[in-house]
Amino acid sequence: MITGTIKSQVDQIWNAFWSGGISNPMEVIEQMTYLLFIKRLDELQTVKERKASRTGQPIEKPIFSAYQAHLRWSTFKTLGDPSSLFTLVADKVFPFIKSLGGEDGQSTYAAHMKDARFTIPNPALLAKVVDMLDAIPMEDRDTKGDLYEYMLGKIASAGQNGQFRTPRHIIKLMVEMMAPKPADTICDPACGTAGFLVSAAEYLNTHHSHELYQDEASAKRFNHDTFHGFDFDSTMLRVGSMNMLLHGVENPAIENRDSLSEGHAGVEGQFSLILANPPFAGSLDYESCAKDLQQIVKTKKTELLFLALFLRLLKTGGRAAVVVPDGVLFGSSKAHKALRKILVEDHKLDGIVSMPSGVFRPYAGVSTAILLFTKTNSGGTDHVWFYNMQADGLSLDDKRNELDASKHENNNLPDIIARWHNRAGDTHRERTEQSFLVPKAEIAGNDYDLSINRYKQVVYEQVHHEPPQKILAELKELEAEIMRGMDELEEMLE
Repeated sequence: MITGTIKSQVDQIWNAFWSGGISNPMEVIEQMTYLLFIKRLDELQTVKERKASRTGQPIEKPIFSAYQAHLRWSTFKTLGDPSSLFTLVADKVFPFIKSLGGEDGQSTYAAHMKDARFTIPNPALLAKVVDMLDAIPMEDRDTKGDLYEYMLGKIASAGQNGQFRTPRHIIKLMVEMMAPKPADTICDPACGTAGFLVSAAEYLNTHHSHELYQDEASAKRFNHDTFHGFDFDSTMLRVGSMNMLLHGVENPAIENRDSLSEGHAGVEGQFSLILANPPFAGSLDYESCAKDLQQIVKTKKTELLFLALFLRLLKTGGRAAVVVPDGVLFGSSKAHKALRKILVEDHKLDGIVSMPSGVFRPYAGVSTAILLFTKTNSGGTDHVWFYNMQADGLSLDDKRNELDASKHENNNLPDIIARWHNRAGDTHRERTEQSFLVPKAEIAGNDYDLSINRYKQVVYEQVHHEPPQKILAELKELEAEIMRGMDELEEMLE
């Protein structure tokens, strides 16, 4: 987690933007992202140079040529003159990062960056922000991620676009439960800043790097065909593309697309893995929503429409791990019940992780769950695995302070992953434990209610009280003792 010092540094940068005339939180994020991106490119080039000097080989795929050294963060931050710095960044550095996705403009990165604008209004503000960003230590990859999280959190706290923020440790949990393989085609149909896709890329790099880069075809597949993200906010698409590029994915298919609209109804059966936290509590007009989704489930609720969309987008045998509000699990409307029945009867509902309501604080207090299922079109649900998450490593209040994650009572996430990958072993677990299996017939008998409270058993601790006569006798004795004490005090006063 990032320290209080770094948070206050970010707050200072944020305030500098606001006092410098940029008050739209999305614009602040966008401009800060460009600058962080420029700084990161310099760091990546430095790593490549060190490797080249160690091996005695030429620099592998250099970002900056020898003629572009003046565009590097480490060079221009020492210019000293705000006016020269402003001219260089606006006229040279910014056009350079816009051209990075390829000269032909065919990459998704180039397409999204086409409309990017450098909007920092004056040299003084740019110089101030460059100095402040340079003072933040970002060598550690997790610090960078947490820093980004903190910045995105400021959008949510500004009351806009809060749906883009899924805590990184929850994303990581979902990715580890799904354990992506190099052959997977991964999609997030509401990708925002591409957090799920970045985490999936990191997982693949950690666990399958040999297979990813064993030949040119494998590397091309990883960089061009593995990751797909859809969103209809062009700023988010730019931020998401930069995020992916910084994490080593050169040309992910991040597209400007309203996933639920009729205009994109032709996209189906393309992906083997979906990871998503779609917008909740939205409502669409029937006219603007894709007709094939309405055929699966007749509703205006976005959380139900997205589930129908996931089923449409997945290949047969494809898997999904998605965040849903608790209402999806037990809602009593016809659409809620119909969708749950489809998941249980027509496909394979694998598991449900019930999360405490504090997980999305301070931005939202809604109770949520992770829904895990496989598209089969032929049923296959036998038992559904339930896990009752009670702690995620952070306090569940608005402060979300870090707790001692080595203790299970503070952090259930390692246990969730271990039990998920060995869920067959939960057959013999009692319903009083944190995880257990529920047979399909029982779920069907409960009108397809998927709320964990419907199935878990609570053990009430038996409390033994003393007999009332004994309690009364003790009270009388206490009373007598008080009276004796008062008599002694009276005697002393006489």
